[in-house]
Amino acid sequence: MTIAEEQVRHALEVERVESHLHPTGSFEVDDHAVPNGREEIWRFTPLKRLRGLHSDAALDGAGVGAEYDAPESVVFESLAADSALLGSSGFVPTDRIAARVWQEAGQRWAVTVPADVELDRPVFVTLTGTDLEPATATHSVITAGARSRATVVLRFVGSATLADNVEIVVGDGADLTVVSIDDWSDDAVHVGHRHAQVGRDAHFKHVDVTFGGSVVRHDSTAEYAGPGGDVEMLGLYFADAGQHIEHRLFVDHTAPKTKSHVTYKGALQGQGAHTVWIGNVLIRKVAEGIETYEENRNLVLTDGCQADSVPNLEIETGEIVGAGHASATGRFDDEQLFYLRSRGIAEDEARRLVVHGFFNDLIRRINVPELEEQLAATVEAELAKNVLQELG
Repeated sequence: MTIAEEQVRHALEVERVESHLHPTGSFEVDDHAVPNGREEIWRFTPLKRLRGLHSDAALDGAGVGAEYDAPESVVFESLAADSALLGSSGFVPTDRIAARVWQEAGQRWAVTVPADVELDRPVFVTLTGTDLEPATATHSVITAGARSRATVVLRFVGSATLADNVEIVVGDGADLTVVSIDDWSDDAVHVGHRHAQVGRDAHFKHVDVTFGGSVVRHDSTAEYAGPGGDVEMLGLYFADAGQHIEHRLFVDHTAPKTKSHVTYKGALQGQGAHTVWIGNVLIRKVAEGIETYEENRNLVLTDGCQADSVPNLEIETGEIVGAGHASATGRFDDEQLFYLRSRGIAEDEARRLVVHGFFNDLIRRINVPELEEQLAATVEAELAKNVLQELG
């Protein structure tokens, strides 16, 4: 066994980290107490608005249907409850909702990109909600075979109460981008868990875009199955009046010479708009020579909004290339507005341009041409929901 292989073996046999940020994982629902809102991982979430997903509400609905559009080489299939693909990412539920989905999901499906295949266009999976009650639970697995190259886009639309688990397996040397877009109607509730296992010298980009829904909470986690893995997590969200959007991220550096970069940007407008971003990176003892950085930026457009942003770094070895984090929440940049207005641009238009500038660099980094124009248009539509004269 080579030194690198020995390091990976130790990485995959990591000890449990004693931290309030890392609840004990279990597939059994009863091992996870019903949250009361005082727990660290639930203290920002409006539990009363989850329609019982966190307790014992029925998850036997069929109110979310999936349709897909993919190149012929991609395999799309339904899965039995005992399929070997389930759990192939190493995912273990760390809260009651994820464990309930594991046990009770009525829909299980997989998207597989074979090894050495390079797709010439994205895979599109559209999940359309038609019923708010009873709630629906789904479990999916996205696999990119070794040395493959692919983009998978998940789009959530319509009205539903959905709890879902999405497992992602990125094979050695593969390059996979997964884009998740929550474009729900205003009454939807969505609690999602996404977990990725990234292979040796593989690259994984996860893009989380959230515009619609009453309450949307996503837990996105990543770990490494070998050295050289690279994880990029990008997020874009826009919260309106009364909307709660919560993103919780955890990158677990379980192998040496790995990288991670997290960038999330959000805007808020309207009374009661609330966003939450919790970022956490764990650098284990075995993870020598790693690089990591996480940042969150929030732009508050009106009074009555609240943006909570909490970056965390947990470091167990000092033998790293670099690690850092940043978080900022603020209103419009007065200097930018002054510059634009001094050149004859009306205030309303100037504010619109500032918001687009805030998001545009992130949209370009998504690097999915089929989505760039669409996302920019959605930002424009979100801005139109509020009277620009009342901003600031």
